[in-house]
Amino acid sequence: MSPLLALSNSIDWLNEKLGGVCNWLVLAACVVSAANAMIRYAFGYSSNAWLELQWYMFALFIMFGASYTFKKNEHVRVELLYLMLSERGQLWLDLIGTLCFLIPSCLLLSYLSWPFFLQAYEVGETSSNAGGLLRWPIKLVVPVGFVFLALQGVSEVIKRIAALKGYVVIDAKYERPTQ
Repeated sequence: MSPLLALSNSIDWLNEKLGGVCNWLVLAACVVSAANAMIRYAFGYSSNAWLELQWYMFALFIMFGASYTFKKNEHVRVELLYLMLSERGQLWLDLIGTLCFLIPSCLLLSYLSWPFFLQAYEVGETSSNAGGLLRWPIKLVVPVGFVFLALQGVSEVIKRIAALKGYVVIDAKYERPTQ
């Protein structure tokens, strides 16, 4: 179990770093949005590149922030049934849901979105707006974001299995309790 828990900790570390980047992207998107609005109203100048940059930052913190949100267990869940279950039942529901729905869905969406990125990259797709940005980098965010979410799903599965085997969380790491 120790190698799997080490893998889980590595995935958690990666998604924690992505979450930190996403937090800064929210601030950056706000600054770009405010600056763009001020320049447009003060000087009558607007740039499609700045508007698209806002959208790109928004896409980045949504797609990469999803895995961070899942790691923090802050995702949306229908808790009507979940709250009626015992702690062990909740672990099993999380485990089955992640294995049967989340991971396969994320991998499928990543696989299906890859050709859209690849096509945009091969033709050097750019925005149709004057002064717009390249499109392929943001199209890469979709499959990569789903891979990060699937990886976090793997981490959560490992942690749920560890909890079902009697491991407990000590300083944000799973360890077998000493008895």
